[in-house]
Amino acid sequence: MEDAYMNEAKEMINGFIDKAFRGLETGMSDREKSFESLKQLNMSREHTLHTEDSYSVENIEWLTIDQFTVDKGKDKIHEFIKTWKYENSWLYCVDFLSEDDNEFDKRYTYRVRWSVPTRRKPIPRATASVYFTYVVSKIRPANSPVEVFYVFETNRLIHRPGQSRFREMWLKDIIESKVKVINRVTF
Repeated sequence: MEDAYMNEAKEMINGFIDKAFRGLETGMSDREKSFESLKQLNMSREHTLHTEDSYSVENIEWLTIDQFTVDKGKDKIHEFIKTWKYENSWLYCVDFLSEDDNEFDKRYTYRVRWSVPTRRKPIPRATASVYFTYVVSKIRPANSPVEVFYVFETNRLIHRPGQSRFREMWLKDIIESKVKVINRVTF
């Protein structure tokens, strides 16, 4: 049963990544089009967004194509997660899920499963997963960096390291929604 969920999650993630690549190839994305329409309404960024000038998104040095192995990929995910800001009560584990061989690249999928165990409940009622995908090109030079994407379970937004800020609330929301569903199920 878990294999079916894992395959479905993998297909979903690959679909999101393919859609993102197609969006990059076709030019202006829907988000850019909507931003252009906002500009026509004479709305400035200062009036619509509040930015934190002192905050920068942290990133790490990712592997190159010739350096990449499954174990090194796992180690880099651990290193990247250390840049995230979250409470000490959270625990996580990184699992390698699959390797997909495509025509022009290989995709390696990992799952980072998060939970908040306590003394009273050492086995958590729900977990939140973040799926990392490495895209290792077969046609780029060997010293090129691998591409890295990650997606939070139940979300469609594809994150790229160094371009979006991690929010602990995303993990909390996933777990809370699962607990609500579990509480509604009666046997």
